[in-house]
Amino acid sequence: MHLGSRAVGGAALVMTEATAVQSIGRISPWDTGIYLDAHVESWKAIADFVWEQGAIPGMQARSRRQKGSTAAPWMGGSKVPANEGGWVPVAPSAVAFDTNYPEPKNSPSGKLIRSSRIFASPRVAP
Repeated sequence: MHLGSRAVGGAALVMTEATAVQSIGRISPWDTGIYLDAHVESWKAIADFVWEQGAIPGMQARSRRQKGSTAAPWMGGSKVPANEGGWVPVAPSAVAFDTNYPEPKNSPSGKLIRSSRIFASPRVAP
């Protein structure tokens, strides 16, 4: 367990890398997430182990809407088509982040405000 080994090694704080709070907020189809109950259960096991080692678990929560549906940099970093697990990103505007990124669907501001509330209600381990 990568994160657990950091706690065993004496780190005071063990952070995950960027973790999606919504499926549409992922950058690639292979990103980690915490938007399903099954994700929470898996992350809880890791957080509990980190706590048991005397370290504090932390998570970098994120939602990268305009960069969504792209492959990892080491896989080319370009658009991922729907038949390979991609999706149409939703963002504050219909402007693509860059030429290799998909054009997002423009979202009404109310929807973005509601989804931003996800960041205000973190899940905390004991």
